[in-house]
Amino acid sequence: MLSPQLLKPVKAVLGGELIQRFIHKDIHEVVQRMSVMDTFRFLIAIFVYTFLLYQLLKVLIKTVFKGVVKLFVHKDFHQVVRRMTAMDTFRFLIIHFVDKLGVWHRLPVLLGLLYLAARRHLHQRYNLFNVGKTPPGVRSNPEKLPYRTADGSYTDPFDDGAGAQGTLFGRNVYPVDQSKTLLKPDPMVVATKLLARTSTSYIDNKKQFNLIAAAWIQFMVHDWMDHMEDTQQIELTAPSKFNEGCPLKSFKFFKTKEVSTDVSEIKTGSINIRTPWWDGSVLYGSNEQMLKRVRTYTDGKLKIADDGLLPHDEDGIAISGDVRNSWAGVSTLQALFIKEHNAVCDALKKEYGDDMGDEELYRRARLVTSAVIAKIHTIDWTVELLKTDTLLAGMRGNWYGLLGKKFKDTFGHVGGSILGGLVGLKKPNNHGVPYSLTEEFTSVYRMHQLLPNSFHLRDVSVDPDENKCPPIIEKVAMSNMIGHKGEETSQIMGFTALLVSMGHQSSGALKLFNYPLWLRDLIAHDMDNKDRPDHVDLAALEVYRDRERKVARYNDFRRGLMLIPISKWEDLTDQPTEIQALRDVYGDDVEELDILVGLMAEKKIKGFAISETAFIIFLLMASRRLEADSFFTCYFNEEVYTKKGLEWVNTTESLKDVIKRHHPKIVEKWMNSSSAFSVWDAPPEKPNNVPLYLRIPH
Repeated sequence: MLSPQLLKPVKAVLGGELIQRFIHKDIHEVVQRMSVMDTFRFLIAIFVYTFLLYQLLKVLIKTVFKGVVKLFVHKDFHQVVRRMTAMDTFRFLIIHFVDKLGVWHRLPVLLGLLYLAARRHLHQRYNLFNVGKTPPGVRSNPEKLPYRTADGSYTDPFDDGAGAQGTLFGRNVYPVDQSKTLLKPDPMVVATKLLARTSTSYIDNKKQFNLIAAAWIQFMVHDWMDHMEDTQQIELTAPSKFNEGCPLKSFKFFKTKEVSTDVSEIKTGSINIRTPWWDGSVLYGSNEQMLKRVRTYTDGKLKIADDGLLPHDEDGIAISGDVRNSWAGVSTLQALFIKEHNAVCDALKKEYGDDMGDEELYRRARLVTSAVIAKIHTIDWTVELLKTDTLLAGMRGNWYGLLGKKFKDTFGHVGGSILGGLVGLKKPNNHGVPYSLTEEFTSVYRMHQLLPNSFHLRDVSVDPDENKCPPIIEKVAMSNMIGHKGEETSQIMGFTALLVSMGHQSSGALKLFNYPLWLRDLIAHDMDNKDRPDHVDLAALEVYRDRERKVARYNDFRRGLMLIPISKWEDLTDQPTEIQALRDVYGDDVEELDILVGLMAEKKIKGFAISETAFIIFLLMASRRLEADSFFTCYFNEEVYTKKGLEWVNTTESLKDVIKRHHPKIVEKWMNSSSAFSVWDAPPEKPNNVPLYLRIPH
């Protein structure tokens, strides 16, 4: 028991300021007459009464709220909403209401950005699933200077192994076991009746997206992901009545290697044999052995041939970071960015002299070149892919923040990710899930429809026309542009003709009936980059791969991303021929629709080259690639990149800038368009005097 003497000062406080502040004035006099203990009892009674009243109101509000949710929210989302916090439920109700109206892309830019921010937040909370055991999170890198390692390790300051070569693919949607439906419907039937082009059905992207843009995304895939294969082969055989429509009557391939995760939630996973970070491994390789193959060990530089293309070994295999299952377009971009790396080495050597030896020049130049690639993808390639003011603002916001480039260049990174952007944050953010790319990310990057039937070689020896467009001198079969044959063709054409021809040719559209026929009889590479004896039907194989890797089919994929599923084919497309073809393959069972087919059939938002479903994965993972990487966050500074290196990144805004730096005559003579990813004879974009954030989509 406390003595009355000790309680007196407590009584003074309770009877004074505290009572004046918290007790109703009409009962001040009564409380003043109470003993100290009675005052305590009175205050406790008030506290308990208030707490019980709060809990009662909370239950009532929650009950009413749940009733509203059940009435308003699509039944497929009731379970996920039950797991949400109150604020997340509020966010979900907003985006769900907008989704029901189907208008987010028509909203004024600022409102559209708010919608995307709310949606991204929900996906960061509910669509990042670790596959495998969560590591203890201890850093043991002995090096004092941060740098990108050969295998991607030590990129997360709190988790040595995150994103290293050989780690598992993560998930955005829970896996769906399809072992009993791997052949339902038959992948070769799906490929023939819904994906494949006919001799007359090729659809291009008009002026929006060129072959450089198509090659760019393959350039990125070679930087990010490739599944380890098993030693067991599988054979797919076309049903007899579809034999005539299939270039291959049957084909063999290696199944994806499935490994145990030793955890109960997601029991198996697949191994990524590339590094999933934005670390330029397409140039440098994903391990020490590959890195040694590409380096000169002189002034930090990489190997490049005298003709400005990739060098080759004695077997005719191109020497670069990743050349497996490639084509001339990817090789051309690899050559361009090897030149970029080497130019950075020259600039650093000139600036810092003998203070930097070969190893440090290589490390710093790799940081700079990787950041340039990431920046081009973020604020140039993606902006052309998703050609709307809202996504222009959103992608620039990812890099620069809402305050914009001029503010960031002047004052540095100010505020959090919204005001200052993801690049330059004080520390990386993986949202509590170790960094990886995901199986669903792999699925939405299946974009082989971007490739044409033939490569239109241009004559760069003549003067251009008024739109800077050179004439076509030959239409080269794409089978001569891929693999080892493609390397031989590239050497005959030369760098300038390759790049200019790619710039002036439109890519294919991501639609049904637009999968290249030549990819249905493809010579694939083994792990040593040598031709395999068995040809593959890539269209059928991609359908099989999604099922094999337990990627949800289209409707479950959308449900997992909190997107309203379709209930009939007319919800997916308004094209009668497409609806009939879907019925021919799947009947009326929309739940069987494969994710690849759904992404191609889905009605596109105006300006989008991809489907909205694919875009949602982009929305989540494009941000994650930047904000989880220490070299785009806490190490994005002069100490790590050097002052000269950071200046190089900050003054490079587009692929056009890179081409102009190394081949100024190509830009001056042959490029009319504003972006190097648009068809080059397109007119430059007209200036828009309306501030970006105040614009309203047409």
